[in-house]
Amino acid sequence: MTTADSRAPRYARVLGTGSYLPNQRVTNADLAARLARDGIETSDEWIVERTGIRARHFAEPDQPSSELALHASRAALEAAGVAPDEIDLIIVATSTPDMVFPSTACLLQQKLGIAGCAAFDVQAVCSGFVYALTVADAMIKSGAASKALVVGAEVFSRILDFKDRTTCVLFGDGAGAVVLGASDTPGLLASQLHADGRHVDILCTPGTVSGGQVLGHPLLKMDGQAVFKLAVGVLEKVARAVLDKAGRSEADIDWLIPHQANIRIMQGTAKKLKLPLDKLIVTVDQHGNTSAASIPLALDAAVRSGKIRAGDTVMLEGVGGGFTWGAVLLDL
Repeated sequence: MTTADSRAPRYARVLGTGSYLPNQRVTNADLAARLARDGIETSDEWIVERTGIRARHFAEPDQPSSELALHASRAALEAAGVAPDEIDLIIVATSTPDMVFPSTACLLQQKLGIAGCAAFDVQAVCSGFVYALTVADAMIKSGAASKALVVGAEVFSRILDFKDRTTCVLFGDGAGAVVLGASDTPGLLASQLHADGRHVDILCTPGTVSGGQVLGHPLLKMDGQAVFKLAVGVLEKVARAVLDKAGRSEADIDWLIPHQANIRIMQGTAKKLKLPLDKLIVTVDQHGNTSAASIPLALDAAVRSGKIRAGDTVMLEGVGGGFTWGAVLLDL
């Protein structure tokens, strides 16, 4: 008789990746011209020097997060060779949902033409995809799901203050997705999640809806120096903790995919982990900061370019408002 303890271990592996960027590409020069109309001065040189960002994509007014998620999901499903009706779990990481409720995951489920499986959103801002991936991994390992669609999708252009050049130049819209499947071979090796609510004020969009009116400030606010200082420290620590948990070392990392927020934070993290910069996947220059979408967007771009291949070991790291952070180590 087989007991639970004698069953073979069950793991989650990435079966396919996908991504989507809205058609409207906005360069730094485009953004500088838009801000100049309101008497706000910025330039390509100023933005690149401080962030490494050269362009980003903005969704059209009628493009919600669920539509971006749909395109990314279809690409991931096709890459995985998985039909939509094989999916038994959908998790969408987003800070810019289509509506107050239902969840963007349920709207995505409807657009995929499927029904019955669990579907819910995760809100951890720029760490959202790492949080969602960790939850999906746990559900697959427990037997609660066998094939999961995990998506990061954002339309941050809707919550930007275009009178604040220190924040509006940073963010963009997009979506990335992965399909996870149950396997007897380890894929997601280890993960760790953290949050520290004492720092809620350094990166937030504090508005809400009350009585049909917007209550509070509905646009993004950030203390850039405070975020930078916290991010560099926690990303190194969580990466090392995950490596220890997996029984691996820095030398085992083939590729580092941090949250694509600022090239200086990303390069600083790589150097602290003693990784050469050519092991750092960078898309922030063309995508900007797409919050929960940034890691899966970068992962898909690297997979489709042939840079990341089957068998590679990849470290994913996120840090964002909340203050939240986390990391996942995986073998592809």
